[in-house]
Amino acid sequence: MGRNSLHLVDQDRRDPWAPKAGDRELMVSIYYPAQKGTGKPAPYMSTEGAKAFLKQMKVELPAKVLSGTRTHTYADAKPELGKFPLVVFSPGFKTPGATLTSLAEDLTSRGSVVAVVDHAYEAAGVDFPGTGILPCTACGKVGPTSFQPAAEGRAKDLSFTLDQLLGSTSPWQHADMIDKNKVGMAGHSLGGASTAATMAQDPRVRAGVNLDGPFIDSGSKSSLSGRSFLMLGTKADHSPGSEDKTWGTAWNKLEGWKRWATVTGADHFAFTDLAPLAGQLGEDDPKGLPGKRAAEITRDYVGAFFDQQLRGKDEPLLNGPSKANPEVTFQHTSTRDAKDNSGTSSRP
Repeated sequence: MGRNSLHLVDQDRRDPWAPKAGDRELMVSIYYPAQKGTGKPAPYMSTEGAKAFLKQMKVELPAKVLSGTRTHTYADAKPELGKFPLVVFSPGFKTPGATLTSLAEDLTSRGSVVAVVDHAYEAAGVDFPGTGILPCTACGKVGPTSFQPAAEGRAKDLSFTLDQLLGSTSPWQHADMIDKNKVGMAGHSLGGASTAATMAQDPRVRAGVNLDGPFIDSGSKSSLSGRSFLMLGTKADHSPGSEDKTWGTAWNKLEGWKRWATVTGADHFAFTDLAPLAGQLGEDDPKGLPGKRAAEITRDYVGAFFDQQLRGKDEPLLNGPSKANPEVTFQHTSTRDAKDNSGTSSRP
């Protein structure tokens, strides 16, 4: 699979975290089906970026250990012919988009174009042209009273990204690979909240996933006009009756195909690369879910969701509990039928 980097600048918005910096900037890593034997091996992230991220997270680890993580991606590889669904990812607050690499690669291997968006000043470790690695200026500024504005700001970022990728004069050289009628979105933590917020305002997104993030109040548009949504989180924090009440509220408002599943033993970062990377370093929580297993579950359920909703595949994995995945609990079912976005019918 191939990967390109795209620097986007929204000249209609000033950066909300650093207004003096000027226009809002985004870095987008675009993964796409590519011809074998083309391109050059793509790094996981730069050594300087890894150093900044590890410092931000207060992790004592040589930067080269993280930056040297092997990927299955080749920079600037020659694209495959054909049209493919587009899935846009938004990472969690403070974490760069690189931490969603394994998910992006898995969806690309299934036959999708995947765009991972890095939001300026919201994480450490992201390189921007001309300015280098920006500080996480927003770190420490997002709390109960500012979470909703942060998610709404990201929603503007994500819709702008769609404008650029789906527009008639896209800056991405392989934009003709994208099937504009098959667009999905997913995010971890703040990125998950931003996914739902984007869908509430942007009808181009047909299906979305929230990975262990809260939801914000999008008013009457919280129903997402009957579009499909997967809620996948930790059992400890996102089961009915747990501390985050926004999941129950969101579930009741969603009108389309929907699933609410939780993973026993998972922690907040179990849905990112940080879990399997910690496992490889021998840092698995002995009382929790092993990182490798967390990655398998995340890839399987997110991949099945987008295969069903954007590619029209029947995915029994999403119908309920399975013996192969005892860690996954389906928290709710619905008694009514709802059509998914591929035109097939399944019972929520």
